[in-house]
Amino acid sequence: MNRRDFLATAALATIGTTLHAQTPSGAEWGNPILDIHAHLRQGLDANIVHMDGCGLAKAVLLARSSAVEQIKSIQAKYPGRFAWSASADITKPDAAEVLTKAVKDGAQGFGELKFHVEADGPELQRMYALAAELNVPILVHFQEVPHFEGEGVWSTGFKRFAAMLKKYPKTKFIGHADAFWANVSADYAEQESYPSGPIKRGGITDKLLGDYGNLFGDLSANSGNNALSRDAEFTADFLARHQNKLVFGSDCSCQDGHGGGVSQNNNPAAARMRGKCVARETLTVLKRHTQPNVFRKLTWENGHKLFKIKA
Repeated sequence: MNRRDFLATAALATIGTTLHAQTPSGAEWGNPILDIHAHLRQGLDANIVHMDGCGLAKAVLLARSSAVEQIKSIQAKYPGRFAWSASADITKPDAAEVLTKAVKDGAQGFGELKFHVEADGPELQRMYALAAELNVPILVHFQEVPHFEGEGVWSTGFKRFAAMLKKYPKTKFIGHADAFWANVSADYAEQESYPSGPIKRGGITDKLLGDYGNLFGDLSANSGNNALSRDAEFTADFLARHQNKLVFGSDCSCQDGHGGGVSQNNNPAAARMRGKCVARETLTVLKRHTQPNVFRKLTWENGHKLFKIKA
């Protein structure tokens, strides 16, 4: 364990007695930041350690519906800083019942839904219909290429996803992960998880965001950062054109908001992010390529509107 990892671990062990519930002012980034893709961590304080470390004011915690009591405890300890989005095993017959109860218990979205099914298969289509019925957004992980042997693929068939956007016009879809972001370039052919080099205009993701008002893009993870980092000219134009359709998320696994601990440990293809805070890296890219009013939309306003979070 290196010195930074040791300090981060020590901080997690002692932080409970020193943390406060005040929301960061946003001084570091120019405005407060909402992270719409923060996976629930073990312990009441672990999410706050990461958030405060990288200057995030609020987060949408992604968690299984069974974690409702833990969510309520965190919300009580840090009022005003957490909303949550629920997931359940959508291959089970009671998935709709489970997620409906989660919404009644306070969940403000579905997701992250990451299962070995087709994006237009019956399992996910049931969830699309339910999300529309309950008027909550649904965050889907699209991935066509495994990261490691035995992983498999998730929500496959993004290239034909326009049919789902048409079929469920009242559903608010949030696209996430490798296939969603690699398809920002028109030449993507499932050849790798994170393609590099200049982006060829006319990609499916770009087109769908422009054509369908019910599709939004989650800028999180190595996948989002990779797409934003490939082609500076394209990125600036893309963010400006879709400024009302994109939302900042981190999907970061570092401990302290500075890259401490093990980051991207389960994703060998994302080695470029090891030792880094994905939230910091993506916020830096967004800051570099947007005007302040657009940056605020991407990192604060759009997420509040999408998840109906009180500002």
